[in-house]
Amino acid sequence: MNREQWSSFGVGVLVGAVTGGVIALLYAPKSGRELRRDIKGKAKEVFEAGIGRMGEVRHLMGEKISGEECAKPVSSDRGGD
Repeated sequence: MNREQWSSFGVGVLVGAVTGGVIALLYAPKSGRELRRDIKGKAKEVFEAGIGRMGEVRHLMGEKISGEECAKPVSSDRGGD
């Protein structure tokens, strides 16, 4: 498999995992309030993980463009809720 095929596979796995998670939440025996709280929490986790990954990718792209190895970016952990 070349890099493009692995990338497509990874996107497919991610989409499948998110879809499965949403379906599992919707069929879970919970009240509407609990379900909304769970969905909000999971969405926040996914968003924060995406922001962290985006920082890593930006750092790596900067290295590729400049041709130099740069210091790793500082985590953007905002803490709290």
